[in-house]
Amino acid sequence: MRFDQGEFDIRCEWGIAGVRHFAANSDAIVIVDVLSFSTCVAIAVGQGAVVYPYRWQDESAASYANTLGAVLAGSRRQSLSGYSLSPASLLNIPAGTRLVLPSPNGATLSLATGPVPTFAGCLRNAQALAQALPQVGPRISLIPAGERWPDGSLRPAFEDVIGAGAIIHRLAGRKSPEAAMAEGAFLHFRAQLPDCLRHCSSGKELIDRGFARDVEVAAVLDQETCAPVLRAGAYVSYMA
Repeated sequence: MRFDQGEFDIRCEWGIAGVRHFAANSDAIVIVDVLSFSTCVAIAVGQGAVVYPYRWQDESAASYANTLGAVLAGSRRQSLSGYSLSPASLLNIPAGTRLVLPSPNGATLSLATGPVPTFAGCLRNAQALAQALPQVGPRISLIPAGERWPDGSLRPAFEDVIGAGAIIHRLAGRKSPEAAMAEGAFLHFRAQLPDCLRHCSSGKELIDRGFARDVEVAAVLDQETCAPVLRAGAYVSYMA
């Protein structure tokens, strides 16, 4: 198929359409949602937590958490557990915590990949992923999650293409033009990641809402040493 970038080892495409086009011919898929799902997963799993992605932040999420004996991450401003889709809220999460993490973007994509080994990627764990992914296989597909416009259509997000590019840069293999573009964007902005994330649309939105610390945390490169992989519905460390 012309859209699956199948002649290349390292591929890159946006959102749910990218998942659907790549799943059949990928050894691994990486969901990149820098602000903030993938960054939250990388931090929490790096601390020894187990993270269950969930599509919706509603009553069904609470029921799901109860069936698992897990803690439910709430909204940034109204979280009973203290944990939320805020990377900063997870920096000190205790090892062994079972956390249900609702997210309309990153979690939805994570749960759409079927049997393909699925990883959560961001700037903080780019190097760790680049070390783990070749052990799964050579055909690696990066999925920048993007955000949503008010009409529900995909809004390509600067931070997600940069996050994908950070991982792609560390991977060997033939790279599609789309993957090479993401890599080039990362290399261009690498020396100014914190400033760029503060000034991109998603970063400005979070800062305006009072969550500048989340942007700061997400902009750190190669801080985590763990590669979170989805197993039995939960993200755990690939090496666990």
